[in-house]
Amino acid sequence: MIPFSDEELYYAVKNVLPQVSGYVNSHGGGITLLGVKDGVIYIELSGTCHGCSMSLMTTNMVVRRELRRLIHPELLVINVDGTSENKMPNDVFRLVQENTESTEEKKNILDKVKNIFS
Repeated sequence: MIPFSDEELYYAVKNVLPQVSGYVNSHGGGITLLGVKDGVIYIELSGTCHGCSMSLMTTNMVVRRELRRLIHPELLVINVDGTSENKMPNDVFRLVQENTESTEEKKNILDKVKNIFS
């Protein structure tokens, strides 16, 4: 069981995504965090990685593995790629406007996540 709210996971993933995206970026792609629901992280691979036949492998062996290492070992990651099995639910947690949350609120959430694993 993942001991974080969807909001906490969203901020944690958003914070570490630059560390995780190095491999994808090196192949001319990018990763966008779309949302979080019930411990499932919904991303979209873009650039040359969008629609690539290896995108499932990239999602599982690179993105999921690194997010599990950095945040929590039970995280699931779905690449929303337009197929019916990889759809994102309508009620995921996501930010409509990034600037609506204060830096202090984000820091408090990240500190809570760090403290659980200390």
